[in-house]
Amino acid sequence: MKFTEIAALSGKGGLFKVINPTRSGVILESLDGTKKRMIAGVSTKVSVFSEISIYVIDETESVPLQEVFKVIHKTYAGEVGLDKKSDPEELKSFFKSILPNYDAERVYVSDIKKVITWYQILLSLKLDHLIKDDIRDMPVKGKVKSKKVKSKIDDGSEKLKNQEKKQKQ
Repeated sequence: MKFTEIAALSGKGGLFKVINPTRSGVILESLDGTKKRMIAGVSTKVSVFSEISIYVIDETESVPLQEVFKVIHKTYAGEVGLDKKSDPEELKSFFKSILPNYDAERVYVSDIKKVITWYQILLSLKLDHLIKDDIRDMPVKGKVKSKKVKSKIDDGSEKLKNQEKKQKQ
């Protein structure tokens, strides 16, 4: 399983594996051992882990969730000693220890609780291989790798360039 296949569903506890997209949403499978499948419609908020990031105060603006999990795993080796019922100030100081430059105005205590809960679920499901420090996946000095996205809008310019090349030959 890859980090890009794990999702959280708004209003549902636990984590899900993304099976397949459909015309009306996405097929998800519960990771809790029941292997129960469901269809999340387009109106349902599905958060794929690879698309979640934490706001920070600097030029990068955010750090991917996987990188936050890696720092937690490297620092606390699987035992954070906190849960979603912990004191809000304790949660904030924990987050400050793993991500000193996190944006406290845009990252709420509820977000910190989710990160801790998701991290503990990944460990309990024995999916910690997704968050162990891997040199190949790490960005340089906290900078996020950016991918160039090719536009799929067809304005006819590509066709015109090809015709001009053919005429010149």
